[in-house]
Amino acid sequence: MKILLSSVGRRSYLVKYFKEILGEEGEVHVSNSSAYTPAFPAADKNVITPLIYDEGYIPFMLDYCSTNKIDAIIPLFDIDLGALSVDKDKFEQIGTKVIVSDTEVIDICNDKLETSRFLKSYGFNVARTFNSLESAQISLKRKEISYPLIIKPRWGMGSIGIYQADNDEELKVFYKKVLSEIKSTYLKYESQKNIENSILIQERLNGQEYGLDIINDLSANYFNTVVKKKFAMRSGETDCSMTVNNPILKELGEQISLLLKHIGNLDVDVFLDGDTPYILEINARFGGGYPFSHAAGVNLPLAIIKWLENQEVDKSTLTEKENVLSHKDLVITQLPTM
Repeated sequence: MKILLSSVGRRSYLVKYFKEILGEEGEVHVSNSSAYTPAFPAADKNVITPLIYDEGYIPFMLDYCSTNKIDAIIPLFDIDLGALSVDKDKFEQIGTKVIVSDTEVIDICNDKLETSRFLKSYGFNVARTFNSLESAQISLKRKEISYPLIIKPRWGMGSIGIYQADNDEELKVFYKKVLSEIKSTYLKYESQKNIENSILIQERLNGQEYGLDIINDLSANYFNTVVKKKFAMRSGETDCSMTVNNPILKELGEQISLLLKHIGNLDVDVFLDGDTPYILEINARFGGGYPFSHAAGVNLPLAIIKWLENQEVDKSTLTEKENVLSHKDLVITQLPTM
């Protein structure tokens, strides 16, 4: 079997997980739009692609998958999810399965305003969210909300442009700064849908932060929710966490799974204030917190390979050990000289 991890970036650990499963009988291919990609040396084969928003991206990927007889693509970046989800039928026609949720699910996850609206409409607790400076200022005057407030991109990725405002002056300054960062980074592509409403202002959530890996099979059937208590963050990703058994969050994960019907992993950030969970964000992909689930005995890559081969997956494959504390480390990777 040949697997392609697209937009692989720094996810060397995912490459290694899949290589351990496939062994000598399979290949792990990776792609990214830059040659300076840390995960490239870990893979069997790597390829530099056009930018995802380039009109040649999908034709390039189709040609690569056809030429190399790729059995399945697993996209690892939010923008890539949307692009491949739209055209997954084209890949199916050449024998390549794209492991990605439906476009409607991707849109809900990538648009953080739509995430809030969607979850709230089904009775889930979320942070109070405003998509204009004026509406937040009105609520502040009415004392419906108070500082600190979080300012962030509506179509945010990679922790770009996230700031905390502690007063009126900072709110105005950071609002302008976030807009500037959106326009000067790759966030501008997604934000073009509604650039004038591309910034969100949210109340800062209280309580303990947790990460959830909500696991469905390739037909969107629910399997498990792995709950991880977060102890440290770095650049928007979990840096240190411990798997815990929390019935409230386990049930929350199952509810979200049955509602969204996502494919594979759903990465969820949630705060638990007392016994009340507040959902912050959801991402329909392997998240930066997955290695902590893997370290606790969960093997989603193995499950994916078995599902692709129409094999049964034992429950133990996706069941975590409790109280496993893990921390990420820094590893230097030598890249080929350009």
